[in-house]
Amino acid sequence: MPAGREDRWVYESIVGAIPGVEFSRTQAMTIQLVLFGLGVVVLAALTDRWAAAPAGLAAVTVVSAGSVLMLTLGRRIRELDVPQRYTHALFGTQVEIVLGVFSYVGLLTYLFVAEPRQSGQPLLEALLGPEPSVVAVYFTLLVLWDVCYRIGTGWWASVVGLWRSVLFADRFDRPTRRALIEIDLVTIGFATVQVVLLPFLSGQRLLQLLVTGHVLAVMLVSGLSVLLLWRRA
Repeated sequence: MPAGREDRWVYESIVGAIPGVEFSRTQAMTIQLVLFGLGVVVLAALTDRWAAAPAGLAAVTVVSAGSVLMLTLGRRIRELDVPQRYTHALFGTQVEIVLGVFSYVGLLTYLFVAEPRQSGQPLLEALLGPEPSVVAVYFTLLVLWDVCYRIGTGWWASVVGLWRSVLFADRFDRPTRRALIEIDLVTIGFATVQVVLLPFLSGQRLLQLLVTGHVLAVMLVSGLSVLLLWRRA
């Protein structure tokens, strides 16, 4: 049956919760990109940390691109005649928030506990300086949460997509299978965008490994889903 409109990403619910205001995908991405990008530039100017601006803008790009891809996935899936079990598992359970929280807590634990015990300059100190302002730390943690939320969402979309293909691929007609293959490819693209962060994690081997592992895992899981749909087409 068609996906119910009550099933949405948490991000979609937030965007649509402003009374009397309805943003298109392009508008939502542009507003987010401009506000966060402006925040990076303003903080770099106020703290004279221009060397950190490229890393901040890369993270903002990941967040904004992730927002567009999330909205694209949500719209395309709700247009299809797919089992409600699939759409509810993907949107209604809000597991992407749980995975995002786990990723974020793990990142904070690394940044504030594990990394300072190692030799070398900590990542936050390299970006924000030895005595960063409260505003700079707040803004940085806000952007990092958005990145972690996108990582959690991408992983959940990938896992649920494979589960959907294993259980229901034989029930879909050819156009639906083709549309779902495109959705799985968008999910892979969703994860691949995060590769732009890797150059700014130089010297942070664990973070580089985790980001790379996440991207490869999504490619593998969603790739298996594509293979199942393609072979049964």
